[in-house]
Amino acid sequence: MFVIKHKNIFIGIIGLVLLVSIAVTFIWQPSFSIEFTGGSVITGSYQDGRPDVEVINEFIIQAGIIGAKVQPVGEKEIIIRTKDLTQEEHGKLVSLLSDGTNVFTETSLSTVGPSIGKELRSKAIVALMLVLVLIIIFVAFAFRSASLVVSSWKFGLSVIICLVHDIFVPTGIFVVFSHYLIGYEIDTLFVTALLAILGYSVADTIVVFDRIRENLRNFEVGPRGSGSRGPTSGVTFEDVVGRSLRETYVRSINTSLTTILAALAIFFFGGVATKHFALMLAIGIATGTYSSILLASPLLVLISSKPKYGSK
Repeated sequence: MFVIKHKNIFIGIIGLVLLVSIAVTFIWQPSFSIEFTGGSVITGSYQDGRPDVEVINEFIIQAGIIGAKVQPVGEKEIIIRTKDLTQEEHGKLVSLLSDGTNVFTETSLSTVGPSIGKELRSKAIVALMLVLVLIIIFVAFAFRSASLVVSSWKFGLSVIICLVHDIFVPTGIFVVFSHYLIGYEIDTLFVTALLAILGYSVADTIVVFDRIRENLRNFEVGPRGSGSRGPTSGVTFEDVVGRSLRETYVRSINTSLTTILAALAIFFFGGVATKHFALMLAIGIATGTYSSILLASPLLVLISSKPKYGSK
């Protein structure tokens, strides 16, 4: 009952976090990878150890390339992201990157055209919107049987607000990383992580909502207590939600914690390609867990405001 009793405080704090995240996302704007903007990615390694990033940037400027980003990997490897390079620019850059006897060997070159990048970005947005709509429809359908006590659209509204939170808070944190750290960009793996976070968060929220529905059936069936199958005297909707939270929050936290630990293991010990994906997943699961407990149920109580069951 602690969460429900202090619901206004929790909703206010989480609402402030959401507003800050939205502001950060639109003010700083995320750094998009070449998958969405178009460009070239050069991956390679040095024979005798990688020079300082500042030295590599000087080579890139000498090649006449502006706005390139250099990401060190390990002790010898680098990843260079640039605009779409011509064959001449590419050859000149690879030649300049070899510093005297320290030979640079290119291992891969990936190029994405601007039109393809724009198409991928549009498809990513459509995928996110489609998932949100399908989730909302599913929640409204799944909880229609609770309509005698709480309208299904109220369950849906709570889920919508939670999903908005679960999209923007991890995105805002990632934008902060991209603003201060090199290599943190919005790419297809980022979108994949967001979709996984949405699914995980909804599953967590539905566990709590399903327990609320079960407890509503135990305490009240129809309006004004008609057809009651359990004790209704003095029981409020807040009591039922508080009881449901108490019965499920340990399970939610334990399940999320094990998944977060697995994601962090991938982040610290996995390959470079999945590093940012694992970090995004860990952040998203953490935010989705606390939103399911501290936001979804308190919001449901706030927008429902039910009187005591069985009152005439």
